[in-house]
Amino acid sequence: MPNIVGIQFKGVGKVYYFDPNNVQFCKGDGAIVETARGIEYGVVSIANSQVDTDKIVGTLKPVIRKATAKDLAQYNDNLAKREGAMAIAKEKIEKHKLDMKLVDAEYTFDGTKLIFSFTSENRVDFRELVKDLASQFHTRIELRQIGIRDECKMVGGLGPCGRPCCCNSFSCDCRVTIKMAKNQGLSLNPTKISGLCGRLMCCLKYEDEYYAETLKIMPKVGSEVETADGTVVVESVDMLRQTIKARVNLKNDETEIRQYHVSQLVQKQAQPTAEETACDETDVVED
Repeated sequence: MPNIVGIQFKGVGKVYYFDPNNVQFCKGDGAIVETARGIEYGVVSIANSQVDTDKIVGTLKPVIRKATAKDLAQYNDNLAKREGAMAIAKEKIEKHKLDMKLVDAEYTFDGTKLIFSFTSENRVDFRELVKDLASQFHTRIELRQIGIRDECKMVGGLGPCGRPCCCNSFSCDCRVTIKMAKNQGLSLNPTKISGLCGRLMCCLKYEDEYYAETLKIMPKVGSEVETADGTVVVESVDMLRQTIKARVNLKNDETEIRQYHVSQLVQKQAQPTAEETACDETDVVED
């Protein structure tokens, strides 16, 4: 198995594997590496270790060197210049009357490229803007149009739960589907299951595996199940406790609501309705 070191370029961004190049790294160390964007400063999130070959995508590039105090000072200097670059770029965007919202500005470590990230509902012809910015900053300019999820990840904020946005707090895979909300029995009202970005909340994914597995053993509301009290009708389901409340028929045509654990049930398997099948087939996927 190849030796790797895991490096992140954003506080909560994706972890990329590099060849440690016979250098011993500890978690939190700075490292200078070469990427598709040029020479960059990254932070080690996974110390020297071995991984399976199938987890490595493409060629494993070697780390150039462990970052020095001088490298860290240069990296911080690049960060300090961000606000000034943002202010100038916003003025240029207004000057050219472009329909775009500037989100971030970032210098590559060696200062040879300045990357601006923006959002827009439409395609933007920014060729004249690039020329204007290049003459202003005297360096290579790159403009990247990003999605609304990426904007939220960069800017951050507080989610409906009152905590910082998941995408801005730690690395997460934001491939979320509406079926995840259905599995958890949540309201499908978009305002209640959408994050600040207006897309399905990332946190819907975190417990989906548990709910998907638990759904296989839990009866549906309205279905009939067998218990020690005979056949009962399910009134409500508690997925976390794996219990149900069911209506039990007593003597004299009276009924009573009783609680049962799923282990006490013998569920009658029911075929999904045409409506349920159609609903599953139209699940929305949001990247």
